[in-house]
Amino acid sequence: MAKQVRQLDRVVIRFAGDSGDGMQLTGDRFTAESAQLGNDLSTLPNFPAEIRAPAGTLPGVSSFQLHFADYDILTPGDAPNVLVAMNPAALKANLPDVPRAAEIIVNTDEFTKRNLAKVGYDVNPLEDGTLDAYAVHEVPLTSLTVKALEAFDISKKDAERSKNMFALGLLSWMYNRSVEGTETFLRKKFADRPELVEANVTALKAGWNYGETTEDFAVRYEVKPAKLPAGTYRNITGNTALAYGLIAASVRAGLPLFLGAYPITPASDVLHELSKHKKFGVLTFQAEDEIAAVAAALGASYGGALGVTSTSGPGVALKGETIGLAVMQELPLVICDIQRAGPSTGMPTKTEQADLNMALYGRHGESPAAVIAASSPSDCFYAALEAVRIAVTYRVPVLLLSDGYLANGSEPWRLPKVAELPEITVDFATAHNHENPDGSTEFWPYLRDPETLARPWAIPGTPGLEHRIGGIEKADGTGNISYDPANHDTMVRLRQAKVDAIARDIPDLVADDPSGEARVLVLGWGSTYGPIGAAVRRIRDNGHPIAQAHLRHLNPLPANTEALLRSYDKVVVPEMNLGQLAQLLRAKFLIDVIGYDKVRGLPFTAGELESALEEIVKNV
Repeated sequence: MAKQVRQLDRVVIRFAGDSGDGMQLTGDRFTAESAQLGNDLSTLPNFPAEIRAPAGTLPGVSSFQLHFADYDILTPGDAPNVLVAMNPAALKANLPDVPRAAEIIVNTDEFTKRNLAKVGYDVNPLEDGTLDAYAVHEVPLTSLTVKALEAFDISKKDAERSKNMFALGLLSWMYNRSVEGTETFLRKKFADRPELVEANVTALKAGWNYGETTEDFAVRYEVKPAKLPAGTYRNITGNTALAYGLIAASVRAGLPLFLGAYPITPASDVLHELSKHKKFGVLTFQAEDEIAAVAAALGASYGGALGVTSTSGPGVALKGETIGLAVMQELPLVICDIQRAGPSTGMPTKTEQADLNMALYGRHGESPAAVIAASSPSDCFYAALEAVRIAVTYRVPVLLLSDGYLANGSEPWRLPKVAELPEITVDFATAHNHENPDGSTEFWPYLRDPETLARPWAIPGTPGLEHRIGGIEKADGTGNISYDPANHDTMVRLRQAKVDAIARDIPDLVADDPSGEARVLVLGWGSTYGPIGAAVRRIRDNGHPIAQAHLRHLNPLPANTEALLRSYDKVVVPEMNLGQLAQLLRAKFLIDVIGYDKVRGLPFTAGELESALEEIVKNV
């Protein structure tokens, strides 16, 4: 009997289970197949910090949420239309997020008395009416997988581990996804263990066939490809995009790329990805600690390379002294801060954007640095290009802020043409630049470009360009050591003026205000872009005018920032911190911006922002 096929414009699926159940891999493979089909998509991986959290417990639950659609979307979705719960812990941890009438697929094999007791279920929720408001599919995923693999010479444990592939096959059938790409992936992943290749492929196909033959699933769904701008696309995570952006920037600048890094969640994938690309002149150095990593990167910049270091908040705290040294030496340095929930160790795998104050002020003395932020996973590519452009043009350290949500999340990315990438021009000093009264010439390492105020960048060993370098205050022009009070005042102001001058070289802040009648402006930065944009769309669809603007450059701010903010009656700033940008804007412009803050280790949902913003719009 042919199954009914129903057309949908969007779906949100959440896979949830133990951290050892392969939920991240399952979600990643479903994402890859959806991207191949041409859907627009956005993902939200959510997993514990422990390498192997206690099995069957609430702290050990790992989930992967995917939102895919036939139109342009901005977020991973507010709530899942389908929850795949591999055990009672996954059900209990995620059920509060699931709307009534949503579909829930549960692995009934794991709903034993012992597993139920682990998470505080006195009665089996599959039997006591807890799930009456949902469309529940009870599927013995584990035993079906083991039965499908009984002909293979593998252990029962290995067979049970393949249950995620059975679930993936079932969901792929349910939403008309191809599994060919996943089969190819599995054959490559387990190439040295052919028995596991065949077992996982068999489990994948068994899940597909189960959906095709069982009477429990009477409907299949189709989500057509999205109408995206023409081009070649690939699915990309924020960390991968950031790594690619750094490579592209180094090629455009004609500089070898050096990354000094110490592994830290959620930044380690930047190091992992860059280490694969030696053919582009990339050199990666896994240092013994965060201080050594940034010191090596600064040394690379001194030697004429593009010095970069990647880390998260705790690492930025340790790198502060060396960033200050880069300020004093006036050398380019890019610091990639993939923010996570803090302070201290905090919640390493959860997202937050609470490092803004540290990026702006987290060094001793008057130590100005440029700060920019990426707004989406694919935008990490372009943010990296901009960070490098500013660093090498103005000879300043640039802190590039991403976060765990962007780093691990993914979306389709249209591959740009090389000609579309910005020019990054680097001019090394090659000759003397100062003439003495007697007509002789010499090299002054702190004689500045009149427009950018950048000092010359002289590669060590260039004949005639020998000069001092270090952290002690320099004399204006000559670069000699100086303790003169007036000179120190001059140099402090020059270093600040150099960063301030970047504002002349960046775009104005632009408000998206289609009707021109909005009285409320929502101003965001970083990863709040998607949730704000989705909420603003909904509010406009409800008939209320509202404007949106988003900051990439946080220090300096665009030159027209104050004027734009003052052109609206109310300015609302949603942030995943306790109002750090809002505080900055109040202090700098004396504008009473309204903060909307959240620090739960999760990104905003469009729904919660819609409710808060619409209330403000109605009462303005």
